[in-house]
Amino acid sequence: MKKLLLIALFVLGLGVGLFAFGSQPVFADAKSEICAGVGAVSGTGGCTPGKDDPTVDKLITNVINILSWIVGVIAVIMIIISGFTYVTSGGDSGKINTAKTTLIYAVVGIVIVAFAQAIVQFVLTKV
Repeated sequence: MKKLLLIALFVLGLGVGLFAFGSQPVFADAKSEICAGVGAVSGTGGCTPGKDDPTVDKLITNVINILSWIVGVIAVIMIIISGFTYVTSGGDSGKINTAKTTLIYAVVGIVIVAFAQAIVQFVLTKV
């Protein structure tokens, strides 16, 4: 059971790592090269420099979204594990209590992430 959880977390971490750190710099370099090429061909200067530069609020939003996604996936995995523990408990009160507390903590985690997401979006839109 612990091996399965560790494998799932490893695969999740690998996927998030590849998504977060592997793809974005490639797109940024390709965009700047395309803008430079358009400017060279048309003679008009290409894309407007600084127009789509990342700002602090975009960076914060992206970090919060990635962290929220990670916590949400982990919470769903924990809900599935708690359901499996509950079903396979065989009437053992200790396993039933463990499954219930795991389920409660996972749901509380999802609620906290939802509120954090709402608060961050509210603050970023008002500032």
